[in-house]
Amino acid sequence: MKHIIQISLGPSLDDNEFETEFLKQPFHVRRVGTDGDLEKATDLLLKWNKKADAIALGGIRSARSLAAKGTFNRELARLLELGSKLDTPVTSGDMLRLVGHEWSLRHIQFKFGSNYFNNARVFFFSGRSSRTIAAVMAEYSDNLTFADAACENGIPRLIDGLKGLERYSGRLRNLLDGVPGKSMLTDSEPVRSMIDHVVRQAVQKSHILVVPHHRFFKYLDPYTVEDLNAKTVITSTVYDDRIDYLKDKGVDVIIDTTPKLLNNVVGVSVLEAMLRIAFDVPKGEGSDDELLEIISNMQMQPRVIFPSGTPKRVNRFAYVIHPPSQEYLKKLKPIEVLSDLVPGMMNTVEKVMAYSPPFVYSTVSGIRSETGVEAEGWLIALGVTPEQMQAHGPDFTTKRILEAARIAKKMGAQIMGIGLLPKAMKDTSLDVAKHAVLPITTGNSYFASSALWAGAEAVRKLGMTRLKNGKLLRAKTMVIGATGAVGVICSHLLAKAFEEVHLVGRNIAKLLALQEAIQKEVPSIKLNVSTRADTKLGEMDMIVATSSGARDVLDIMQVKPGCVIIDINLPSIFTKDVVAKRPDVLVIRGGEIRLPGDHVEMRDIGLPPGVVYAGLAETITLALEGRFEVFTVGASPQWDKVREIYGLGLKHGMQLAAISGVDGIYSEEEIARVKELAVKARNRT
Repeated sequence: MKHIIQISLGPSLDDNEFETEFLKQPFHVRRVGTDGDLEKATDLLLKWNKKADAIALGGIRSARSLAAKGTFNRELARLLELGSKLDTPVTSGDMLRLVGHEWSLRHIQFKFGSNYFNNARVFFFSGRSSRTIAAVMAEYSDNLTFADAACENGIPRLIDGLKGLERYSGRLRNLLDGVPGKSMLTDSEPVRSMIDHVVRQAVQKSHILVVPHHRFFKYLDPYTVEDLNAKTVITSTVYDDRIDYLKDKGVDVIIDTTPKLLNNVVGVSVLEAMLRIAFDVPKGEGSDDELLEIISNMQMQPRVIFPSGTPKRVNRFAYVIHPPSQEYLKKLKPIEVLSDLVPGMMNTVEKVMAYSPPFVYSTVSGIRSETGVEAEGWLIALGVTPEQMQAHGPDFTTKRILEAARIAKKMGAQIMGIGLLPKAMKDTSLDVAKHAVLPITTGNSYFASSALWAGAEAVRKLGMTRLKNGKLLRAKTMVIGATGAVGVICSHLLAKAFEEVHLVGRNIAKLLALQEAIQKEVPSIKLNVSTRADTKLGEMDMIVATSSGARDVLDIMQVKPGCVIIDINLPSIFTKDVVAKRPDVLVIRGGEIRLPGDHVEMRDIGLPPGVVYAGLAETITLALEGRFEVFTVGASPQWDKVREIYGLGLKHGMQLAAISGVDGIYSEEEIARVKELAVKARNRT
């Protein structure tokens, strides 16, 4: 049996010993803590030299990183030098620790879609004790915050970024250590309270906390479930009591950078000692390289622990909203009060608000996919209305959206969506996607999909048609502008839901090519092509207007009672007054989506609780899927994107929640009224 003695600078309260088997070899491991006493550690080194097969020095790195410059560090250096001269191999676990910290993060980043840490807000209680983790994490996120100055020197400020940590760890820290009478100020109650407040705020805002193994409980004891709820904690050598402790604190995920190779959880110094013995790695030059090769071949993976027993993954998004009209500006309380006092001021308010900087209007939480993945995010508001966007030009709006993207990145978003922009600004999203600090999507793909989804549902609700084979509508539908980018998409989608589709466009050759493509995809479909809409308008059960040119050919007075018209144009080609002329016809602007999750929370956006516009639903769907990429940009969505986002939405539990018209959401009573009037009108004929 091989004997390993672990001499730790940590507390003697944790002393233990056990027997185990590693790589078919029996081991006896005994831990002896010295409570930070270097003289005692030196005596123990000499005592066990030639008696143990290997000696593991624990807590050395922690002591080195936290010690002030002076006597303690010099004695620590002498202890390490003594260990290198003994006959018995002595290891502090530095090689395994270095590899483990870096490998654990890279492995998890790859294992969970190569985006697990992307743009996460990461808080380090001690950056100097977690340098390797900080260096790797900086490759995935700029949102790194360090509490070294607050915890070590009593300065009520946090350090932002890896460069800031490097500056502090150099001359600045040495200067602060030498400030006379510093403790009298930093230990005062006002300063301590300020430090506690600053650190607590940072902990609450962070997604990931990096907690050194040493002083683990001291770092986390001040924080409650409210502070640590749903956090991910990265630490090392996680004993069972620490798992239970973090579970009670509400932590969702624990990443243990120390691989668990035994039934017992042991530190990296013990694991490294066991590896050296098991593989007979000799002391001396080249031993580290040999050990590194062993570690590489064994592919030792970090532990990912879910304290609740259920795997957790929370992805993050942002969505830019803007007021579609002056009326929506009144949702801001100060403007509502002002509009009541001085109604004639709203034109001036609208112009002034266009120059206001983006701000976080609402957090969004409680979204949970049927796959188990969760999403949280932020609605970031611009003050500019569509009228002001067009008055100022594309560059004006682009600048503000890019500023919103910077805010979103700082918040920790991994993808950002842009609300519907006026058609005159069709290239704005392309410019934004080119320069934004986050992947961008406009939501136009899901907008097109949901509009047709809502249209098909409206046809079913009106009940003027029958189903064929329980799914296909025995109905006629027409697409006006069928050869345009959106028209092509609508034509493909409708061919899967309707028995007969009429394609209307100006270019005969394009119409014939589209007809051929759809016929190949859906051989049973009845397809008709024409350059004129008026000849068949009165026969249609549903009409889709995909271009503003439909305004000239789509006469609402010619359609039959019970017809559903889908207007996929911004702005709409129909006004409230025009729609009011045909109360027996249903004019649809789009479909609104119910998000998955029983407790979705956000501020009012003009829709029922848990229901969002299709553009926002697209952004959330991509977040749930972990697709942090530029998805839909430009004025015209692509057929494959529309089909894909529809499928992803169903996968994650998105549901059609409401059907919207030119005056907002249709109630069930309003749809029933249209049906009643349509039936009466048909009976008269």
